[in-house]
Amino acid sequence: MFVIGIVFQGLAMLVNGVCTILYWLIFARIVLSWFPVDPYSSVAQFLHQVTEPLLEPLRRIPLRIGMMDLTPLLAFFTIYVANRILVTVLLRIAYMFQ
Repeated sequence: MFVIGIVFQGLAMLVNGVCTILYWLIFARIVLSWFPVDPYSSVAQFLHQVTEPLLEPLRRIPLRIGMMDLTPLLAFFTIYVANRILVTVLLRIAYMFQ
């Protein structure tokens, strides 16, 4: 039973790590959008390919204020809430098995 607890702790750490990486990738995409960068560069293409599956469904919600797209803020909030819920649930399960 102890091993199952450690597995769930590892899953909680993995979820937290993936969410942290997603935060930073979305942040990098935001910062990159402020500068005149070639959209066909490898960095811009990578950031677009990784973050667009997260941002595209949220763009259906009208979050534009003039030229500003607030979709990344909603993505930050959504990832944060999902991270907190998943990590909390996984850690509670882990502590039940210890």
